[in-house]
Amino acid sequence: MKELSIQKENFSLAENLQNIFENRLVSISCLSEKDIKNDDPSLRYETYICSEKFSQTQGGEQAVIAIAKKLRASNVMIINEDSTSFSLETSLGGKLYKINLPESTRAKELSISDNFGLQMVANLVKTNNQMVSGSDQSIHLLKLAARVAQADITVFINGPTGTGKEVLSQFIHLKSSRASGPFVPINCAAIPENMLEAILFGHEKGSFTGASTANKGIFRAADSGTLLLDEISEMPMSLQAKLLRVLQEKSVTPLGSQQNIPVDVRVIATTNRDMNTEIEKGNFREDLYYRLNVFPLATKDLYTRKDDIIPITTALLIKHAADVTKIPYLSTNAITKLLNHSWPGNVRELENVIQRALVLQSGNTINDEDIIVDVDPENIRLNENIFKNKHELRLAAE
Repeated sequence: MKELSIQKENFSLAENLQNIFENRLVSISCLSEKDIKNDDPSLRYETYICSEKFSQTQGGEQAVIAIAKKLRASNVMIINEDSTSFSLETSLGGKLYKINLPESTRAKELSISDNFGLQMVANLVKTNNQMVSGSDQSIHLLKLAARVAQADITVFINGPTGTGKEVLSQFIHLKSSRASGPFVPINCAAIPENMLEAILFGHEKGSFTGASTANKGIFRAADSGTLLLDEISEMPMSLQAKLLRVLQEKSVTPLGSQQNIPVDVRVIATTNRDMNTEIEKGNFREDLYYRLNVFPLATKDLYTRKDDIIPITTALLIKHAADVTKIPYLSTNAITKLLNHSWPGNVRELENVIQRALVLQSGNTINDEDIIVDVDPENIRLNENIFKNKHELRLAAE
């Protein structure tokens, strides 16, 4: 079953949407009117997308729903490309989206990655393993990660904080043969050193003070799936030798037990540090590094991949909007401000900025003054006045 079908008749944005989904490695078919007239039982999709113009040629919304049922599609999107403003509404328990896009969405001079309307449609589509991307660097990384996912080998992801290492790890898991198994992340820096061994490998009842019950541990919890060792560089040296043995022997020995228990786990490790430097300083075992670094991948700072900024922004708006039908539109000036910022905090900083913008925006539009970055305290004071003025205007309107 493919994830998505797009009806190409009377739909000028169909090709651009197809391009976005193909770059995100979403399985997709572009259908003709002839395709939907044939009752082919092999046609089965998660989502069916068509234009409002096509909907009218078929007899309206109910006719489109009937086509979707014929295609065994669970979700339907009807896109109006000729609206004066952006809006969306849902019905059928969130299974039907009707999206109005302003005519400017079709402007040829607007790049696909910076096209807010197109990216919003793409991110509203429900898929199991879609990863947001727009830049050539991210598209290349996704394609490489998808190939790596098919090989059941250990992966080592290096990259700055906030650049999506865990998201990429989940993508690899969902694209692998282990997708039906568990994905278990653990942050090696967030767990006390004296507890990490028991949490990773498990323990027997009474094996240490407070161990009132046995626990199978993270490795066994991830059996038949994927284990993410986040910030692996923070793992204590005393535990690194034990981890190396587990990776070599593919078995764990719980604390307080003499029994080796086999585990079938794919390991993905991540770090934001220069591992060669960590090895030279004596902070990380070289043999463990080479055991983990079977296939290296790297994530990059957000400022080096500006074509990802608007696709990620639209995904964050969907994530944080209190009501999906009231997602605000990004003005051209707001988009320019987002693209021109250096994003030292990467996606985590962008997420903070978007949450602020959702609070500050009015009139269902995010303008440039609603985009507050962290670097300038004077800028924050200025925007506090803007927020005060907007609040007073809202009260006056009420």
